[in-house]
Amino acid sequence: MGEKIVLGIESTAHTFGVGIATSEKRILANVNYTYRPPSGGIHPREAAQHHSKLAPKAVKEALEKAGISPRELDGIAFSIGPGMGPCLRVGATVARALALSLGKPLLPVNHGIAHIEIGRLTAGCRDPVILYVAGGNTLITGYLDGRYRIFGETLDIAAGNCLDVFGIKAGIGPMPAPEECARRGGKFHPLPYRVKGMDVSFSGLLTAALKALEGGMKLEDVCFSLTETVYSMLTETLERALAFSGKSEILIVGGLARSRRLGEMIESMARLHDARVYRVPDQYAGDNGAMIAWTGVLYLLAGQMIHVEESRIRPRYRIDEAEAAWREMGL
Repeated sequence: MGEKIVLGIESTAHTFGVGIATSEKRILANVNYTYRPPSGGIHPREAAQHHSKLAPKAVKEALEKAGISPRELDGIAFSIGPGMGPCLRVGATVARALALSLGKPLLPVNHGIAHIEIGRLTAGCRDPVILYVAGGNTLITGYLDGRYRIFGETLDIAAGNCLDVFGIKAGIGPMPAPEECARRGGKFHPLPYRVKGMDVSFSGLLTAALKALEGGMKLEDVCFSLTETVYSMLTETLERALAFSGKSEILIVGGLARSRRLGEMIESMARLHDARVYRVPDQYAGDNGAMIAWTGVLYLLAGQMIHVEESRIRPRYRIDEAEAAWREMGL
C-alpha cells in the first residue's frame, strides 16, 4: 500500500497549527501559531483573524519542514469540532481549498479524539482509560465497540478554564501560573468539592476561590487550595472509571497533562490498582497540528473521508458521536 502522508490543520481555539504525519508513525512537521489576547480570555473573531493571517505561512512552513511537495500528500485533515465557530471555519476553509485544488480526500477529525490518538502514539499505550483535561474540555473516556465512550465529564466549565480564569482575575495569568503560585502556599483551606458519580463541577469552586481571595486569604494559599481540590476531584473520578472499566492503563492528554502535581496524584492512585500511567509529551499536550495530521492518517486508513459539501463545522461535536473505525483494525 505504501506510506500515506496526511497534512492536518488545527484551528479550534487560540492555536492555528499545521502538522504532517505518515502511516509509518512519523511526524514530519508540527508548526503552530498561538493567538495571545492583550487581556482577558480568547475573543473568537479576533482569534479567527489571527488564524486567517497566518494560515498560508503555516502551511508553507510545514511543507518545507517535512521536505515534501503538496502533490505528495494523500489526504487533508482538519478539526471539524468541537471548538469556537469562527476559528473552526478558518481551518475548514483552508482544508477544503487544499483538498479541492490537490484532488485529495478531506478528513473530518474530531478534536478530542486527536488529543487521545497523539497520546496513544507518542506515549506508547494500547487501551487506556483516558483523562482529557484542558482549557476547553474535561472528560474521562475509554474505547469500546467502535467509539470512545464517555464515563464522566464536567457539568459546567472545564478544569483548565477554572484555573485559567482564576489566574487571570487574580492578576497572575493563566496556567501554569496558578500551579507555580500554589507551590509557595502552605495552608489548605477547604473549598467546594463537587463530584457526582464520575462527573465533576468547577464553577462553584471558582467562585469560592475568588471570594476567598477577595476576603483577604493569601494568594499562594488560595492557589494551593484550588489546585489541590481540582486535581483531587479529577483523580477521584478517574479512579472510579479505572475500577469500572477494568483497564490497566491510564493516559493523560490535553493541555493540563503538563501539570506535574496532577501527574503525581494520579501516579499515587494508579499504584493502588497496579495500573500504569502514560502522559502525552509536553509538545503535544496543547492544541497542535501534528495531532490532527496523525489522526487524519487513521481516518484515511479507516476510510473515514467526507465530501466537501458535507464538511460543515461542528462546534459541539462530542467524542462519543464520532466513529473510531481504525481501532477495530488494530491501529
